[in-house]
Amino acid sequence: MKGQIVGYVRVSSIDQNLARQLEQLKHENVDKIFEDKASGATTQRPAFQQMLDYVREGDTIVVCSMDRLARNLSDLLSITTELHAKGISIKFLKENISLDASGTEHAMTRLLMAMLGAVAEFERSLIRERQREGIDLAKKRGAYKGRKPIDPSIIEKAQSKILQGIPLAKVAREFKISRSTLYRHLKSNQHSNQ
Repeated sequence: MKGQIVGYVRVSSIDQNLARQLEQLKHENVDKIFEDKASGATTQRPAFQQMLDYVREGDTIVVCSMDRLARNLSDLLSITTELHAKGISIKFLKENISLDASGTEHAMTRLLMAMLGAVAEFERSLIRERQREGIDLAKKRGAYKGRKPIDPSIIEKAQSKILQGIPLAKVAREFKISRSTLYRHLKSNQHSNQ
C-alpha cells in the first residue's frame, strides 16, 4: 500500500513568508501540508508535532531543505532516525536527497546527508558570527542603538495585572511585548526591589 506524501514547511518568525516553500511543494503532489512559523531551535513546534502524530508507515515527508526540518546536525539525525524507525521516508528538495524508509538507500546517501547537515549548521554559525561583528562595527560608528527600551510604567502595569492572576502570556500580548522580554524585566525588577 502506497502511503501519503506529506509536506512540511517552516519559517523562523511570524513576519516571514511561507510562499516560496509552498510553491516548491506544489510540484511534489503532496496530500497534506503542515506549516510552522517557529524557530527550528526546538522540536516543540505545533505543526511539526501534529505532522509526527499524523504520518504513518509508508508515508513520505517532503521538506524544501534540511534546515527547515532541523536546526542542527544532531536533531536532523535524530529526527530522520525516528521517522525511519516508523517506516516513514524523507525527501529533501534543495539537497536532492531521498531517504527511503525501507533502508535501501545507499550508505553514501546517509553520509552525504550528515555532511550537508554539518555544513548547514556551520553556515548558520558563520552568519551569527558575521551578524555579531556587524553589530560591533555599527556600535563603534554610533549607528547601532540596540532595542528600544520599554517604558518602566508599562512593566509596572504588566506586573500589576500578573499579580491579579492574569497569565503572563496574555499580559505580554496585551502590551505587545514578548513573553521572554516581559519575564526578564519582571525578574530584573524583583532583584532591584530586594
